[in-house]
Amino acid sequence: MDAKNSSKILTWLIGLSLLLVLSTIFCIMSGSVSLPFSTTWKIILNHLPFFNFEQDWTTAQEAIVWNLRLPRVALALIIGAMLATSGVAFQGILRNPLADPYILGISSGASFGAAASILIFSRFPFYTQSFLPLFAFLGGLISLAFVFSISRQNGHFERETLILAGVVVQALLGAFLSFLIAISGQQMQKIIFWMMGSLANSTWTEVFILLPYLALGLIYLLFQKRELNIIALGERAATHLGVNVEKKKVAILIVGSLLTTAAVSMVGTIAFVGLIVPHVMRLIVGPDHRILLPVSTLAGAIFLLWSDTLARTIIPSQEIPIGAITAFVGAPFFAYLLKSGLRRG
Repeated sequence: MDAKNSSKILTWLIGLSLLLVLSTIFCIMSGSVSLPFSTTWKIILNHLPFFNFEQDWTTAQEAIVWNLRLPRVALALIIGAMLATSGVAFQGILRNPLADPYILGISSGASFGAAASILIFSRFPFYTQSFLPLFAFLGGLISLAFVFSISRQNGHFERETLILAGVVVQALLGAFLSFLIAISGQQMQKIIFWMMGSLANSTWTEVFILLPYLALGLIYLLFQKRELNIIALGERAATHLGVNVEKKKVAILIVGSLLTTAAVSMVGTIAFVGLIVPHVMRLIVGPDHRILLPVSTLAGAIFLLWSDTLARTIIPSQEIPIGAITAFVGAPFFAYLLKSGLRRG
């Protein structure tokens, strides 16, 4: 990597990292109970080693910061980073800048698993709320397995076939999901609210569960940045340059799908993050995955953090599902991309 590209990456990483830190502090301060900047910093630092401030805040303020807002902010950052990272992987490996992490039917599978958990298994005495993410995760993995089994032809996975298989699986699982919702009765509201996505009642447990997924997935994809750049030239050219395209395609799609499934299983379906964030960053920094991947990860975290803050503060004493906020931003942007693409065509 030349000095110019290294400087560009460093500049973007430092800039987005500073924006992330400032956004984190501001979003922790914001809410139905406003908190001073100095108090927020002191409470956070006081829970870390080597810091021991004299307590000039109330127990209620500490509970708001450490037990309510900080876990939620951390989870928003992780979920946003996971979806954006997955979006870069899908758009790169499928060579389609309008692909998103849900293109292989993962969201439909996770939603079906969650709905089945709420409707069928919640009547058993051993059932707890912690089972819902597990069933959603399994549903996403099963839908991914179906897509791979349908799209495989002579040991190969053509990108067009993968996308069409994803559409088929989405339609099939969508039909089953509609049936479950139709017979759900009093559980309907709970199922629909989960499907719209929400970070309410976030805990440190969810943060620590998802953090290894993000770390391992991002590290793996960063090691594949060269292959993603080569595959962008075309599969035939990549093969001539020594890349095992089929092997890389399956591995990267699986890693991206696991990131998405893990995220969706915890907070429900949150649309457009994996679509618009990588696309916007590609327009700004270019298609080089050495730059695109890390900056999209940071930008996705910031985008979802602000979306969640809007979801919980825009209407006093009421929370909007975060999926509604991201769709409100993402749908017009997607329409703009489609319209501009048609004009260029």
